[in-house]
Amino acid sequence: MSASVLIRRAVRGATALRGGRAGRLTPYQFYGALFWLVMTLAYWRIPLCCDAGQHAAVVERLKADLLHPAHTMADLPGAGSPYYGPYAVAQGVLARLTGLSGWEVVKLAGPVHLLVLLTGLGRLVRTLTSRPWAPVWALLFMTLLWGTARILWSGYLGLMSMTTNLGYPSALAIGLTFWAWAWTATRAREDAPAVRFVGPSGLGGWWGYAGIGVLYGLILLTHPVTAASALTGAVAIVASRQRGWRRPVAARWALTAAACATVALTWPYYDVLTLVGDTGMDAMHRQLYERMLANSWLALVGLPALWLRARRSARDPLVLMFLLECLLVAYGWVSGHYTYARALWAVLVPLQFALAVELAAPRPWHRARRALGGAAVAGVCVGFVVVHAGAVVPRSVDPVGFTQPTRWPSYDWAARHIGPGEVVITDGYFASHAIAGYGPNLAAPIWPDPALDERERERRAADVRAYLAPGSTRAERSAVVRRYHVRWLLLTRWHPVPEEAVVVAWSRRTGEVLARVGG
Repeated sequence: MSASVLIRRAVRGATALRGGRAGRLTPYQFYGALFWLVMTLAYWRIPLCCDAGQHAAVVERLKADLLHPAHTMADLPGAGSPYYGPYAVAQGVLARLTGLSGWEVVKLAGPVHLLVLLTGLGRLVRTLTSRPWAPVWALLFMTLLWGTARILWSGYLGLMSMTTNLGYPSALAIGLTFWAWAWTATRAREDAPAVRFVGPSGLGGWWGYAGIGVLYGLILLTHPVTAASALTGAVAIVASRQRGWRRPVAARWALTAAACATVALTWPYYDVLTLVGDTGMDAMHRQLYERMLANSWLALVGLPALWLRARRSARDPLVLMFLLECLLVAYGWVSGHYTYARALWAVLVPLQFALAVELAAPRPWHRARRALGGAAVAGVCVGFVVVHAGAVVPRSVDPVGFTQPTRWPSYDWAARHIGPGEVVITDGYFASHAIAGYGPNLAAPIWPDPALDERERERRAADVRAYLAPGSTRAERSAVVRRYHVRWLLLTRWHPVPEEAVVVAWSRRTGEVLARVGG
């Protein structure tokens, strides 16, 4: 193979986002920019909900004390909380410098995360093929070929989920994972014994391997569950290119692993090793396994494309990635660590991307590819109409009545009366998820967190239930108020206000009441 050919390949990889041509948009640049604009508007039109209150609370705690932030939801120290990763600290610095609230930072983060995700996807697909339409189809399939069940979980990349979770650290972590995989694939290709790379890679020699390791370390600290998928995919990519490990190659990838470990283990806010055996979040994720087929079956249309790649080479990176990610998800089910159900996105990406590469082939198509294209079109239409259309079609112009994204109430009306760090008891589902994002604390945090012993959290939850019980006495309620320094009650319209409480405000939309208790 001539050096000129090798250099041309290097240039094509180095200019993957530009398509190798100056001054002319590639199909992916055009449709990717259009997708970014549409999804940004769709994300901004929906009130923040679900886990956004937790992430806003993280920013608020770091804004108040950057070096020693409090627990994200309780009047307790926050040392050891995995929520305080490097990205969260950067958001805290931004909030301190600009005066933005936690909610505003999370809202503004959505378009930034989406940009990282889109550029990373484009770079990754270009390591698989030079076909210009492949990244476009990969984006289409990644956002629509899921299942026919509506799911809004963090880290799931369906179009409907994006309207709620683009501002979460998981979205950024997946985008960074795409970039890390792309750079890993570039390095692994250079290391392949059949090809001696002579063109510029832009990754800086040995420093490039260290940089890739640093990136994986940052992903691990930003969102540990996503990092499990990221590292599994990296192993698949490297293994797909190697035909026996030469000593220099092994040394370079050892440097990558060492850099990743150094970044992760030296982070001062929490010890990443404590998460290995943590089971606090597992119970709530079991339902993801129970509904996994309903959440993902449309992506199975990519199986024929993946099978074709396996026939050409059993060491194909997408094939190995699919198998290893399946093993990771299976391990979660067998071991009872149900949090690994969150790796489903990494199981589906090889199917979706293999399908995209296959259907980006130039025409004329043979009969099998035409049938596969028809199945893909059908799957995209079903996914869009049944689940995702409401994400981008506002109700005001909706001729059908598509299911719209969830719209949670705002608690600005209550937060303006509650001081930062003051403790609240609430019986509302929405309020318990949202109020900490404004700066107050909950007597009983709703999410497990290694920073708070799970037995203590359960004891607090039991005390709150006792306080809210219909048969509770004034003396019993007063004891709970004193124990946790409770200052406020935020009660739904179905719960009577205790006789000792003073109503301060109420919501016209939900009927919820804010009442003052304590000293």
